[in-house]
Amino acid sequence: MRNLELIDIDFPGRPAFDTAVSRALLREVAAGKRPETLRIYRPDDVVAFSTTDLRRPHFSRAVRAAHGAGFEAAIRLAGGSAAVFHTGTLAFAWCTPEEDERAGIRSRFERVSGWVARALRRLGVDARVGEVPGAYCPGDYSVNAGGRVKLMGCGQRVVRGGAHTGGVIVVRGSDRVRDVLTPVYAELGFDYDPATTGAVEDVSQEASFERVRDALLDELPSDLVRSEGALDEATFEQAARFESAHRIEIPNAAEEQPLAGA
Repeated sequence: MRNLELIDIDFPGRPAFDTAVSRALLREVAAGKRPETLRIYRPDDVVAFSTTDLRRPHFSRAVRAAHGAGFEAAIRLAGGSAAVFHTGTLAFAWCTPEEDERAGIRSRFERVSGWVARALRRLGVDARVGEVPGAYCPGDYSVNAGGRVKLMGCGQRVVRGGAHTGGVIVVRGSDRVRDVLTPVYAELGFDYDPATTGAVEDVSQEASFERVRDALLDELPSDLVRSEGALDEATFEQAARFESAHRIEIPNAAEEQPLAGA
């Protein structure tokens, strides 16, 4: 049996702090200061860019496009490419202690994607694990509906002794994801088919935040002993130190240097 702390605290108005909290939890779990921890929460409106996105030629334009669509911008904890979190989504951060953090990357992806797919099937969704061609932030461990539209994406971050597997489920508001990612991905130079973006409410009459969250909890492995967790002062302090590293300010258009020959 394994102990699992559940945390559901939200931080409205501080999208970069959400990422910073996940990073702080990862560090604490890896150091043995807290047991395996799962945070499920409602995020703010934010486009979460990866560090790879930062090196794209027109990254600044992509950030301005996100702001133009009403979204903040932040640096995500995991790799991949830009993903959308908004008030119609449900996000999770699962931090696990690991003896060999790199050896378990694939198994953690399989565990999390299977967990989400099973939970959505409880709500009548034809949920499948796999990439949808043309979807945003493509990945083999995305969860889709009927092989047609992406509903959930996930990514990982590892440190010595621990791993963070995080993701976001679009419960409602698939149009908001399409509306912001269409200009953002155009600036980043990524292929994106808006028709591949969906939400649970588009394919299930049982879609609600409460039902999705309850289904996720019901599908947790039976060998986990669950308890309600909390963020203590040390966690808040560490997250506050990380927050600035994940915040992206609106760039000044005049400061962007044009590419040679552009």
